[in-house]
Amino acid sequence: MTSLLPSDEPTSRRVARLALGTILTTAGIGHLTFQRKEFQAQVPDFVPVDPDLTVVGSGVAEIALGTGLIALPKHRRTIGTVAAAFFVAVFPGNIHQYRNKIDAFGLDTDRKRFIRLFGQPALVAAAWHARG
Repeated sequence: MTSLLPSDEPTSRRVARLALGTILTTAGIGHLTFQRKEFQAQVPDFVPVDPDLTVVGSGVAEIALGTGLIALPKHRRTIGTVAAAFFVAVFPGNIHQYRNKIDAFGLDTDRKRFIRLFGQPALVAAAWHARG
């Protein structure tokens, strides 16, 4: 059985991997359930796929990435790289929320929405650190 805590993994990388895995899995569940409408509002108009299908697809991807980071530490390089790319790919949704003044996830002011934009690069950095 694969251990969630491989002995060759530095503590900071392990913490980043497990925390990011938990965040992604939780967000993915939110995409599919209680936050589905809020995520739909973030889908930019230029996305050529139905907003609900986009949200469901991204939710499934987040759950897969999150559980992969947690349960498959030997594949952390690949999964972390894909997670970093995923965070870059969904960043236009955050910009869309800011530019169109969309209230969601408690982000009900321009200032809060603007500050959130800086969270995405932090997630990319965390994914890159988790991958090693």
